[in-house]
Amino acid sequence: MKPGHPQICLFQPEIPQNTGSIGRLAAATSCRLHLIKPFGFGTSDKNLRRPGLDYWPFLDLEIHDSIEPLVATYSGRIAFFSKFATQLYTDMPVDTEVLVFGRETSGFPPEFHERFKDQLYRIPLFHPHVRSLNLANACSIVVYDLMQRRGLFASEKVSHGIPESAATQKP
Repeated sequence: MKPGHPQICLFQPEIPQNTGSIGRLAAATSCRLHLIKPFGFGTSDKNLRRPGLDYWPFLDLEIHDSIEPLVATYSGRIAFFSKFATQLYTDMPVDTEVLVFGRETSGFPPEFHERFKDQLYRIPLFHPHVRSLNLANACSIVVYDLMQRRGLFASEKVSHGIPESAATQKP
């Protein structure tokens, strides 16, 4: 994890392909990925590994039995994402450290909505018959938005993974 980069947390993820895609996102953005047990899959599941391709060695991953240590460590610098939230993700404070996404099928337990009501955010949907976004897509939207608002794109010279010195050399 690079300084200034947010951390991603998946609360009891259920679909291995989503978690694999988010693992790839975390590796590509130098974000730490936290996974909260239990999972709806095994960590050796090929459907978890496949979306991450060969990027797993670059992933900064922590697995936890409970979300409580993260809540205690980051208290006011943690944001939860739910389709039931009233605040937009763009209203999330720029100093938020941990971005927490709930289970694909049921989101967060009901007590989270009361306990973290001031830290709940949503991504707006514009079609009345679409209930939610795919978890990996939602995570990507929020991560890249927060990184952009922190000015990380301007401060990082990125050319498809090639160091700036090599990318600017003439053949």
